[in-house]
Amino acid sequence: MALQDAVLGWDEDSTAEKYAAFTREFPMYGATSRDLAHRADLADARLVIDLCGGAGATARAILQLVPDQARVISLDSAAAMQRVGSRALHDPRLTWITSPAERLADHVPTGSSDAVVCNSAIWKTDTAAVFAAVAKVLRPGGRFVFNIGGGFAGVRHPDEQTAHTGPSLNTLIRQIAARDHGYTPPPSTAEPPKLSLRKVTEHLALAGLALLDTEVTAQHSTMSEKKAWLSIPVFARPSGAFTHARRMEILDAAYALTTPDTPTVTSWLVVEAQRPDGTP
Repeated sequence: MALQDAVLGWDEDSTAEKYAAFTREFPMYGATSRDLAHRADLADARLVIDLCGGAGATARAILQLVPDQARVISLDSAAAMQRVGSRALHDPRLTWITSPAERLADHVPTGSSDAVVCNSAIWKTDTAAVFAAVAKVLRPGGRFVFNIGGGFAGVRHPDEQTAHTGPSLNTLIRQIAARDHGYTPPPSTAEPPKLSLRKVTEHLALAGLALLDTEVTAQHSTMSEKKAWLSIPVFARPSGAFTHARRMEILDAAYALTTPDTPTVTSWLVVEAQRPDGTP
């Protein structure tokens, strides 16, 4: 079965509020943000771009590492997410810009950025266009650091492969929706990963960026965090003509069949790239 992705719906107040509440209560986005920020080598940075920055979880991690005189731009196409983020994150070094990632170079001077960081979003973009824009705004030697959900990259960390915790919450949701609500799951198809490392490498090379390092990481969580994540409207399941209230009813029924502290594991492909020194 093809992975359900959340591309649309981010510019909705209900999504923005629930997403921001999730980032405050659970460590998922904070942890991935800190990981990427540390990899971006920000100790002497003057300008850092938080790409697809949403409500500012990654900007917060970046601000903790950059110098006092640095500037951080959080760029995202969803104004609702930025409205929520700007109410909670106050720092004179931070500027919010509402724009698609593909238009990054329209807002940032050529060769001015020390690093571009993108957390949990790059596969939702036109990656070839985004990589080209990133290459344009980076200074020679500047870093581009991002991650890709393991399912979208076609990778699994050994911890995920060896985890035996019973049916996933997504599986239980599909089963209950089919049994009690007439849901017909889409047919299972063997589709290639949406953004594999091979494709990433090709797009980086076309943009003139050098691949420095990759790592498959594991994020350890619990069933209760997974339920909270699936309560955010853009992530709610199943797909199809269900209201959000009905999806939450199905989620509650599925969650009742689990144990809140049951461990879950999510894999990520982390990519570090760089604009080579001496490139024009």
